[in-house]
Amino acid sequence: MLLLADGGSTTCSWCLLDHANPIYFRTEGYNPYFWDTPAIAASLARSVPAAVRQAPISAIYYYGSGVLSPAKAEIVAGALRQVFPQARQVQVAEDLLAAARALLGRQPGFAAILGTGTNSCLYDGQRITQMVESLGYSLGDEGSGTSIGRVLLRDYLRGRLPAGLADQFKATYQLGEISEVLDRLYNQPSPNRFLAGFARFAGEHYAEPYCQAVVGEAFDSFFAQIVTHYPDYQNYTFNCVGSIGYHFRAALAAAATRHGMAVGQILETPIEALVRYHRTPNPE
Repeated sequence: MLLLADGGSTTCSWCLLDHANPIYFRTEGYNPYFWDTPAIAASLARSVPAAVRQAPISAIYYYGSGVLSPAKAEIVAGALRQVFPQARQVQVAEDLLAAARALLGRQPGFAAILGTGTNSCLYDGQRITQMVESLGYSLGDEGSGTSIGRVLLRDYLRGRLPAGLADQFKATYQLGEISEVLDRLYNQPSPNRFLAGFARFAGEHYAEPYCQAVVGEAFDSFFAQIVTHYPDYQNYTFNCVGSIGYHFRAALAAAATRHGMAVGQILETPIEALVRYHRTPNPE
């Protein structure tokens, strides 16, 4: 049996592939910049269904956010080996490869992730050939949930949200004093997920011109700062996975059009397309 995982910074989608009915489930996301091996193993032990833990798994393919070096990959791989000792093969790769395989299969093209964070690449049908670094939530991640949430939180704390929205934001999140918010950002785990959590507010109040402007500006920044720096980017279709890209797909498609790119696929999650990829033999 084969176990597949697509892990963002917030959630991780899994599928156990057998010859009958695949088993889908979700756990927390395990970005190794914010999680260590014991913490990932403990979370998996709590979250993975018993039927999956006991299955005769031969191989695991884990694609995850934050897997940007062999050392980061080993943080996740070590936890997987602890929880699934029966697996003879454990492969850990970056989530961007999952996005490219899900969106493009074995064809070349452009692929992006717009979820809690941002990532993008050119793909030759087998491997990633070029990336413009997203630089994470502190320096970049334009167009992501963290970038949208950061603007909403900043404007709320500075008293710049429209009055009606400010009242609803306060009632929804009950944040407390600014010092408490800053402590949550700088002294507690997963600040990127904390910021991205506010992006939901923009979706719930998207009829408001303010929220439309925040989302539109985030996507325009994503194109201006990242996408347009790929050579001949307008020759590719724009393909994307991720919750932010999917839930704001009309605004994202409009931004792509403004920057001269035709729109291909926009998927919420790549897991089902990844299942098809791993079930389809490589013609080579």
